[in-house]
Amino acid sequence: MKNINRTLRTKCLLPVLAIFMLTGCDDYLDQEPQDALTEALYFETAEQFENSANYLYTRLGFDYEGDQDSQGDTSSDLSGNIPATDAYGQGSSTTPTTDDIWKNNYSYLRAVNQLIEKAEDYPGNQSDIEGPVGTAYFFRAWHHNNLLKRFGGVPIAIKAFDVDSEELYAPRNSRYEVVAQMIEDLDMAIALLPSQNSLSTSDQGKISLEAAKSLKARVLLYEATWEKYVGTTTDGDGSSTGAGSNKPSGYPSIENMFTEAKQAALEVINSGAFELWDYRDELGEEHLFYLYNLEDGGSNPIGLTKAENKEFIFQTVFDFSLRKIGKNLTHAKPITPSRKMMDMYLCTDGLPVQHSSVFEGYDTMLSEFQNRDFRLKSFVSEPLKEYWGWGSNTNGGGAQYGVAFSESGVAFDYRYVPQLTSPGAGRNIGYQGRKFTTEYILRETNQESFNYPQIRLAEVMLIYAEAAVELGNGAISDGDLDISINKIRERAGVASLTNALIAPFSDLTMLGEIRRERAIELDGENFRFDDLKRWGTAVEELSRNVCTTYIEGTEYETAENPKNPGTNIWLPSAFPLGLTQAEEPVSTYSGIASTKPGALILDPSGNRIFSLKNYLDAIPTNQIDQNPNLLQNPNW
Repeated sequence: MKNINRTLRTKCLLPVLAIFMLTGCDDYLDQEPQDALTEALYFETAEQFENSANYLYTRLGFDYEGDQDSQGDTSSDLSGNIPATDAYGQGSSTTPTTDDIWKNNYSYLRAVNQLIEKAEDYPGNQSDIEGPVGTAYFFRAWHHNNLLKRFGGVPIAIKAFDVDSEELYAPRNSRYEVVAQMIEDLDMAIALLPSQNSLSTSDQGKISLEAAKSLKARVLLYEATWEKYVGTTTDGDGSSTGAGSNKPSGYPSIENMFTEAKQAALEVINSGAFELWDYRDELGEEHLFYLYNLEDGGSNPIGLTKAENKEFIFQTVFDFSLRKIGKNLTHAKPITPSRKMMDMYLCTDGLPVQHSSVFEGYDTMLSEFQNRDFRLKSFVSEPLKEYWGWGSNTNGGGAQYGVAFSESGVAFDYRYVPQLTSPGAGRNIGYQGRKFTTEYILRETNQESFNYPQIRLAEVMLIYAEAAVELGNGAISDGDLDISINKIRERAGVASLTNALIAPFSDLTMLGEIRRERAIELDGENFRFDDLKRWGTAVEELSRNVCTTYIEGTEYETAENPKNPGTNIWLPSAFPLGLTQAEEPVSTYSGIASTKPGALILDPSGNRIFSLKNYLDAIPTNQIDQNPNLLQNPNW
């Protein structure tokens, strides 16, 4: 096997464990609150500012499922995992008493603002502390963005408040005022931060100006589409409910935001500071699987380390000795596709399943995996294919690279058999996800220590393409596609998207195909709910049946379980919701294949009552109790 982009450097240090380490790795990786530590810093030397900036990174987590700044993608229209409780995609949320995203992000902003304030009094040369100060401005935008996506307009925090500060009792700022502040902060960060290309080896992994430009592009695209497709419908009047719609002087137009997002994304793409991951096996198939579980040389077949990953622009750093992820990741396999997601993956000719001449249908358990996007094969287990387990003995134990399954020395049948006999805990029924799982022989579940991508190059390319097609009122040149998503599709073994490719099909549009590509590439990375909201389609997309495998008329209907002779893979009596009885459209975009009769229903449309009010979450009641000037979001 080989990495076709570069010569391997198998003895490199972890890319971001050597970072920030004027204070030592333990300081960076300690997840416990350290407010007392930051208060004690005197901010008299450049080293002290560096230490304080390093501390800001410790607030990042593994964010796919809502533990820090996210709702995650579980229970979305693309997810085959429907939790028994807290299914956000069902729209059944209630007004909380407390909320960690509100509490944590405001808490984190205090240390950020303290660093910025102390910089004004720094006795040395300001150029000596530009990196730490730029980092603080980046994080100030980052935390405000987390709050904005969740709640809409919120009180802007640009001071290190004390317990008696008047600002703690201020009303909410409008979302437009928050966005204006974020753009101002990111422009400051861009002016102060070094390029990734100029970072020393010991500074690799720190926030660069490319990271700040990427976040700015993300914010601008988000707000431009929100304003275009959602408008003021969630703002409230600002006097009895919501944060209102006040726009500060000079607020950019929708067109200007798209233009600036496209330009910022292009500058990152052209910087040469980052590369798409491109690791293929001896058959030429891309292995994106290893991008998401990369630790040391034992985590993959050819000894790659985290230093080989040039795609992550900004990431949360984990380490087996110092900071494990501590989540039930590999056991739970949380990022599992729905029927809709399976059919959104393209065929190798670049066309969706309903139009492709190379799609082999659903008759056999393996047929829908043939001639498909490499991402499908990287992230979804193929029936009856052999897969390593993990750790010392789970599912036969971890990978023994270079050894055939039959020669593993373990009396275990490594074949994957789809789970269609019990609803279980609502996870991995019909299909089984592999993204963010490990096959490391030295890792048990909860011990995984791969990094989490907060921003990566593929997202920036998707931002560029989406901004371009929005500026073109639905049209985009082949040249702009080649700069951006066609690089991603090439890695995925999928033919390029061109105007000529989709022209014969009346149901395919450039905007729809670019949105499809975003859904596929970023699946499970905490974008889906935010994307559906900013496109103004969340109510329609989330209100339909969530289904999984086709049963009726396929091999599944009668197939025996080869690992348990005498039993069938499919047990109808275990699933009282049954199968779809008629063809069902699955999306507002007609270019996504509808679900035909015979698919197993996981979550019926009757359970899914997501509404316009769910575009913003409720302000926690304890915050309103403490500050009566906070007005609740509309309809909560």
